[in-house]
Amino acid sequence: MIPHDDALAILKQQIGNDDIVIAVYGTAVDWHALRPHPLNYFCVGAMGLTAAHGLGLALGCPGRRVIVIDGDGSLAMSLGSLVTVAGAAPKNFVHILWENGVYQANGGHPLPGRGKVDFAALALAAGYRAAHRFDDAAIFAQQIGSVLQEEGPVFAGVKIKANAFQKQDFAPLRAQALRDAFKAALGTSKAS
Repeated sequence: MIPHDDALAILKQQIGNDDIVIAVYGTAVDWHALRPHPLNYFCVGAMGLTAAHGLGLALGCPGRRVIVIDGDGSLAMSLGSLVTVAGAAPKNFVHILWENGVYQANGGHPLPGRGKVDFAALALAAGYRAAHRFDDAAIFAQQIGSVLQEEGPVFAGVKIKANAFQKQDFAPLRAQALRDAFKAALGTSKAS
């Protein structure tokens, strides 16, 4: 299993300046602190809809790579999104799933079926073009760059260590300035 912060730091090294990155709840807070960027999109207040938001952005911005950093608790609430994403088949869609086995944003409660669900297999069965699994930081660092370059929709399940639960303030991620910056950044030449 990969420490959460290490996994984010590894991923950060592979993100391009024109990529849209969508992150959910606690990971959104951590991602914003690690890589503040106008093309960050934070999915807070919408647990279970991260992939759906990413799909809309991937279809609306086909010239940009869209990277969804989802949580296993979030995805478990909306497994049908895998079928919807696969059906639309956006080539610019990368779905990264942080698998920590808990509903991290809601108190760290255990996920039903923790340790038994194979999300990568579910993504493949739903129709994703490729699915990968990572549980080692060195291998993740070595391979995630090429995974991000694959034609989508592509899925990567990343086994991470659950951080200790701590109450987080998501209000700063809802700031009007962040929304305005995101809208402005979408208006640049790569948006379509």
